[in-house]
Amino acid sequence: MAVELARELGQEGRIGCTQPRRLAATSVSRRVADECKVEIGKEVGWQVRFTEVCSKETKVKFMTDGILLAETQGDRELRQYDIIIIDEAHERSLNIDFLLGYLKQLVKRRKDLRVVISSATLDAGRFSEFFGKCPVVQVEGRTFPVEDVFLPGYEGESLREHVLRGVEYVIDLDPDGDVLVFLPGEREIRECADLIEGQGFFNTEAIPVFARLSLADQERVFAPSGKRRVFLATNVAETSLTIPGIVSVVDSGMARVSRFSPSRQVQSLQIEMISQASARQRRGRCGRVRDGICVKLYDEEALEMASEFTDPEIRRSALSGVILRMLSLKLGDLREFPFIDPPGPRAVNEGWDTLEEVGAVVKKSEARLTDTGRTLSRLPLDPRLGRMLVESERRGVFEEVLIIVSGLSAMDVRERPQGKEERADERQKEFLDHKSDFGVFLNLWKGIEDFRGEKGKLKSNQLRRWCEKHFLSYRRVREWLGINSELRRSFQKEGIKGKGIETAADVYAEVHKSVLTGIPRQIGVWDKEKRIYHSVGNRQFAVFPGSGLFKSKRALWVLGFELVETSRLWARKVAEIDPKWVEEVVPHLCRSKYHSPYWNEQQGAVYGTEDVLLGGLTVVEGRRVFFGRVNPKMAFEVFVREALVDGKMRGNNLVTQNLAWVKETILGAERKLRRVGYLWNEVAAYDFFFERLPAATNTTKQFYKLTEKPEDAGKLMVRFSDLIWEEDIEDRLRLFPDVVEHGGREWQGKYVSGLWADDGGAAFGGGID
Repeated sequence: MAVELARELGQEGRIGCTQPRRLAATSVSRRVADECKVEIGKEVGWQVRFTEVCSKETKVKFMTDGILLAETQGDRELRQYDIIIIDEAHERSLNIDFLLGYLKQLVKRRKDLRVVISSATLDAGRFSEFFGKCPVVQVEGRTFPVEDVFLPGYEGESLREHVLRGVEYVIDLDPDGDVLVFLPGEREIRECADLIEGQGFFNTEAIPVFARLSLADQERVFAPSGKRRVFLATNVAETSLTIPGIVSVVDSGMARVSRFSPSRQVQSLQIEMISQASARQRRGRCGRVRDGICVKLYDEEALEMASEFTDPEIRRSALSGVILRMLSLKLGDLREFPFIDPPGPRAVNEGWDTLEEVGAVVKKSEARLTDTGRTLSRLPLDPRLGRMLVESERRGVFEEVLIIVSGLSAMDVRERPQGKEERADERQKEFLDHKSDFGVFLNLWKGIEDFRGEKGKLKSNQLRRWCEKHFLSYRRVREWLGINSELRRSFQKEGIKGKGIETAADVYAEVHKSVLTGIPRQIGVWDKEKRIYHSVGNRQFAVFPGSGLFKSKRALWVLGFELVETSRLWARKVAEIDPKWVEEVVPHLCRSKYHSPYWNEQQGAVYGTEDVLLGGLTVVEGRRVFFGRVNPKMAFEVFVREALVDGKMRGNNLVTQNLAWVKETILGAERKLRRVGYLWNEVAAYDFFFERLPAATNTTKQFYKLTEKPEDAGKLMVRFSDLIWEEDIEDRLRLFPDVVEHGGREWQGKYVSGLWADDGGAAFGGGID
């Protein structure tokens, strides 16, 4: 179609065609090259993340949508293309939606550019309106008739029992045709496969199909077989993977959908009813080789109640990367960008918050990139992962974190083939790190590096055998290596070369501090009573069973790369951390709580306690702090009350001596008059100094400097009458002398008064000659 369109329009420039997945980009390009009878890489070529098979002669270029999006960075007008085709647009990934909005703006500037939007289950009218009522061309497919059968579940019937009933139904109708069963996830696929295999259907085998299949299991999907095959697949088989020879489809009507919650900052994977568009897509997988049958394991009413189309990814994803890209390309406010389905305000705010967390923007209100933000925008990475790498260079652990980040960007290289799970776990045990799942990447990398020759070239055959022995995907290992090399080149362009392995003093700490900069809010503290981790924002999570820390003694503080909600909230890729790292790494996200101020006699100053919190979690507790710096007002109040009025300040000068004499005189009057606690006016003493001293006074040194001159000290001299509750008691006090003369001698008086004073009263005594 692309070639015919170019011929009709008389275009001489290049045709660009995007595909949502690498496999589709390469396979479709080969098919078109074959149809046009040209050599792949010449007139027809392809490009995916690590490989480009194109030349100057290439007229039709197939690529992933991410490649075209990346090309907008260097060529904002996309001048190399005369025609751009966005295929499988119904998938509505972030990249596809972003490209559609970008192209809508671009065609207004480039009148010569032709844009084709292609899909089997697209809302054509809506897309036509989006592009200014552009023409719609419908191409009828050549298929065989398909019979629809609704087979809803019985009360109390489990999913696997229901699926078995659906498979039995189509086997009874067609004794030899292959069957494709759509299920929500890998666990459901395993359970149903075991049940079907156990039924002993004649000449029939059950074959799982999902994204993380091992290479051997993938080959089994496409390999010819003398048996009837029942493929049990996730929605990967809706469009990404076309399994040949399917006669019947059994549709569970469910899919596991990833949704991001901006308020909780959690990615959930919940099982949901599919859309009507997905139901049509699944139905379309049969009826291609002969008459087909589609058994729907739900009723017709459920299908009518389902949403018409699947929610676009932009409505259920984190948006920090999209916002960063838009700022970099100077495309204006995200809220004003022409998305077909604009994201909600809460998701947009969360995206801005994330960029502020990682230091990519000055303030979200200003929408201005920092130097770090400009660096992150040029990297082919999620902003959080990019931030980890930027920090790692500063900490001397770039190589280690590059291994980890490239591993997180690729699919897990470890495999657990059906029926060999225990053997795989045993072989992979040597890579585990019981303190950190990030350490697994480093351990695996060390094993891979053993297969490099003197000039750094990989010994491919030996590495392949080692991967097979340890149940590792050789293809994914090579992909991991490719991502690592690509990221290294990207950082070299930014002038960051990084430092070698184990150059930092404490590698573990510096590696995990670097990781922490990207995901600072995904920490948790262990609750021994509830046996759960408490996280930021009142979230609670458990360590995922696949983690190396799952069976270990529970670490008090952990960091989780991702929080995913299924049956409960799980933390995946977990590591033990020191909570004090949080304050060091992301001080701008922490807040301090100051409390319990007191007068420190030894230091001659007001001190208190500081607790440092991140989102409700106390990461530093009970740190002593000089209170005059953090709360001068309260420090002044404590100084007056404890240091002066209570007399706890060390040393003496005219003011403190005067205050001590007046206080003791009044306390003595209380004892004489049996009025303990009723005459000494502490409030008046506090007010006296509070009104006369500068409010910044909170240390001994400051106070003595203020009162070193007699004239200054004189202003702070208190009188007996200033600090006593009752007036005119001098006459009464004369009845209680301190010294009595008797028998030609002076007798010293002692007055004791109080509720618990057994010797209360007055006593006079003197020395014996």
